[in-house]
Amino acid sequence: MILSIASGKGGTGKTLVATSLAVSLPNAQLLDCDVEEPNAFLFFPNRALLERTDCQVPVPVIDVDRCVHCGKCSDACAFNALAALAKEVLVFPELCHGCGGCVLACPEKAVKDGRRPVGQVFRARSGGHDLVWGELRLGEARTTPLIRAVRERASGDTVIVDCPPGTSCSLVEAVRGTDFCLLVTEPTPFGLYDLDLALKVLEKMEIPRGVLVNKSGIGDRKVYEYLQRRKIPLLMEIPMSREIAELYSRGRILAEAIPGWRERFAAVAEAIREMIP
Repeated sequence: MILSIASGKGGTGKTLVATSLAVSLPNAQLLDCDVEEPNAFLFFPNRALLERTDCQVPVPVIDVDRCVHCGKCSDACAFNALAALAKEVLVFPELCHGCGGCVLACPEKAVKDGRRPVGQVFRARSGGHDLVWGELRLGEARTTPLIRAVRERASGDTVIVDCPPGTSCSLVEAVRGTDFCLLVTEPTPFGLYDLDLALKVLEKMEIPRGVLVNKSGIGDRKVYEYLQRRKIPLLMEIPMSREIAELYSRGRILAEAIPGWRERFAAVAEAIREMIP
C-alpha cells in the first residue's frame, strides 16, 4: 500500500499524521516529498544516513563551433529558457523543463543534452523504518523532478508519502500513483476552502480519498457538513490540544508520546486498506 498524506494548505498537520502512521505500522517506509522544506526526518533523531545522491535534470548545452545563431532553438522553447542573440545563444537553466525540443529543432545539431543538479535525495534508517527525503537547491523553482526522484525510491509493503501543501504541480507529482490519499484539514473556513480544492484535484486523478480532521473543536461544523454532503469518509479526528502542539514543537511523534494513539493510527491504516479497490 502506498498512502499519501496531503492537504490543500500548509500547517494542517500532515507531518504529524505521516510520522505517526509510519511508527504505527511495521516496517513502514516514510517518504518526505515536501522537498522545499522537508522535516519528517527530524522526528527520528537516531537515524543512520545510508545514501545521499544528486538529482540531475537535462539542460541544453550549446556547441559554439556549430551554432549559426538561427534562433530555431529559442523559437521552439515554450519556457523561454533560450535566447538567440546575434553572436551567442543564452541559456537560462532555471527556466528549462528538459523537454528536449531545442535539441530536435536545431538544424546544425549544435544543441546537446547536458545535466545539472537541482537537489539531493537522502535515505536513512531509524529502527525498523526507512526514511527518504529530498532537499531542493536554493534558487531552484521546479520541485517535480526531485519529488519524482524521491518517489522512485519507494519500496516495501507499506509506504507513507508526506506530500507538499497546496494543489499545484508539486502535490500532483507526489500523489500520482498512490493507492489512497488521506487529506488532513482543519474545521475552519480556510480549511474547508482548501480541502475542496484538494478533493477536486484527487477526483480528477481518480485517487481514492478520505479525510482526517486535525485541531477539532475549533472553528465551525461546515467541514463536517461538507463531508457528509459529498459522502467523503471522515477517518479520524485529532483534537485541538496544547499537549500535542508542545510535543510536536519538541520533535516528538504523537503515536509514540501519548498512549493509545499508536493503536488509533494503526486502525486508520487498516480501514484504508479495506477501502482500496
